[in-house]
Amino acid sequence: MKALRFGRAAAVISVAALALTACGSDNATGDTPAAEGAASSAAGVAVSGTLTGIGASSQNSAMEAWKAGFESMNQDAMVQYSPDGSGAGRKAFLSGGAQFAGSDAYLKDDEMTQAMEVCGPDGALNIPAYISPIAIAFNLGDVTELNLDAPTIAKIFTKAITTWNDPAIADQNEGVELPDTPITVVHRSDESGTTENFVDYLSAAAPEVWTYEVDGAWPADLQSENAKGTSGVVQTVTSTDGAITYADASAVGDLGKAKVKVGEEYTEISSDAAAKAVEVATPVEGRPELDMSLELERDTTESGAYPVVLVSYHVYCTTYDSQETVDLVKAFGSYVISEDGQAEAEASAGNAPLSATLSEKAQMAIDSIKVAS
Repeated sequence: MKALRFGRAAAVISVAALALTACGSDNATGDTPAAEGAASSAAGVAVSGTLTGIGASSQNSAMEAWKAGFESMNQDAMVQYSPDGSGAGRKAFLSGGAQFAGSDAYLKDDEMTQAMEVCGPDGALNIPAYISPIAIAFNLGDVTELNLDAPTIAKIFTKAITTWNDPAIADQNEGVELPDTPITVVHRSDESGTTENFVDYLSAAAPEVWTYEVDGAWPADLQSENAKGTSGVVQTVTSTDGAITYADASAVGDLGKAKVKVGEEYTEISSDAAAKAVEVATPVEGRPELDMSLELERDTTESGAYPVVLVSYHVYCTTYDSQETVDLVKAFGSYVISEDGQAEAEASAGNAPLSATLSEKAQMAIDSIKVAS
């Protein structure tokens, strides 16, 4: 076994984290906020050292809140997080260059195998940390809201629809004065979990239109305006009349946002609607017992659910090479999924807090992290 090698933290946990023993249901989430047990698990912890993560830019606002809250409880500890994108985060983690990754997509099967090289024979754990809707955001003057179904969204992003007054858009938005402004599609230039989640939705909800592979890289033959990271695409759309993109809802500011057709209704984007979509998610088959990778039902007809959603994960090793590192990882991981941690992230980023069921499962997974033997 090749254990993951990082710098040693300076001190250890002074009070052990409390382990939760409650078992969750098969559903991904319940209706209540994150369990109080997760908060108590982090509350008695005092650690020191530096924890390094790289990954999803969608998590950046939440991460700033988590860093501030965690470091205020552990004044000798520091969390360094570089929001370089999900793909960059997973690559850094799998090469031993980061102690954890933030990713808007769980590790693929081949990446889970790679993780055994740096994490030991039990590999890595994908643990949900952040649930947020992906906004289909546009810059169209006084038009701040539009109804769009999945085939129309797919046709816009495949450039089959090229102007804002196209009948396919107009027919779903009676009474809205739509200009003949050309549509400028803006996509991520970097490998992105947000991209992967967005095209996964298009592939499931509009399969006759979106025939491309589900991947974190935008299709090569659909290249148009592009920018790096969440902030990059938002800035490009903000400065481009008629532009449209997909981005974490917390980052789109005053841009217009689409309501997405689900069943016979158009669902407004919100954290509650995103959480409802995650409620019907199922565990990915063939994963280790404590891994929490989730399969989202993108073509759901559940009333009030917003299926263009991302579940952003923190990816940790199951084992690290020192007790000091284990203690630091477990303390930070416990804080993130605690009631306090989720509330801080919600206030900062507007994400949907983890439910009690999801939080309990996450705490059990975090509690299992140990020193490599």
